[in-house]
Amino acid sequence: MDFSPFYLSFKLAFISTLILLVFCVPLAYFLSRVSFKGKSVIEAIISLPLVLPPSVLGFYILVFLSPYSTIGSFFEEHFGIRLVFNFTGLVIASCIYSLPFMFAPLLGAFNSLPKNIIEASYTLGKGRITTMLKIALPNIKPSLLNAIIISFAHTLGEFGVVLIIGGSLSRETKVASIAIYEATEMLDFTTAHIYSGIMLAISFFVLFCVYFLTKKMKKD
Repeated sequence: MDFSPFYLSFKLAFISTLILLVFCVPLAYFLSRVSFKGKSVIEAIISLPLVLPPSVLGFYILVFLSPYSTIGSFFEEHFGIRLVFNFTGLVIASCIYSLPFMFAPLLGAFNSLPKNIIEASYTLGKGRITTMLKIALPNIKPSLLNAIIISFAHTLGEFGVVLIIGGSLSRETKVASIAIYEATEMLDFTTAHIYSGIMLAISFFVLFCVYFLTKKMKKD
């Protein structure tokens, strides 16, 4: 039994979640504090992966990152990095696909913060970054935790996007969801049952952690 797909899935989920956290916290905080024309357009673009079929999203990511595109050819010629059919491509695709799952909870939490808390921090001479890190983030811990866990879990279960971008290269891009699909396709139901059971247990544990920790934080 080859369990490398689970290692790849966890590695992909961890890296993607970390990147999204670093990117989405300042972005969500900024958008929650300002109002300008086109703000709704930006929010709609960020939320597109929620409604777009994974095959459509994966196709366009493949087009933009392929060696024949401007972006893909630039990275391959100058850095020797191919952005598709390898783990790097999976990380990029996963960050795009899971972006709204990290962004939406953070934006909602920042929007719900009382304005007087932020204004009081500015009055005391604290800068925007300090206010975000030491005032805003500690006050949205449940939402922050939810965003991290849900983004991580969502990346673990990706299929359509990662299949189009990464294919099924053993120990390189063959994550758990693809391994389950291939086992089913080959009528290897024993392996499919084992892999699916593991993913079911992981998914239940993740959701349990979300609800349990959220309730605990609210009580505290």
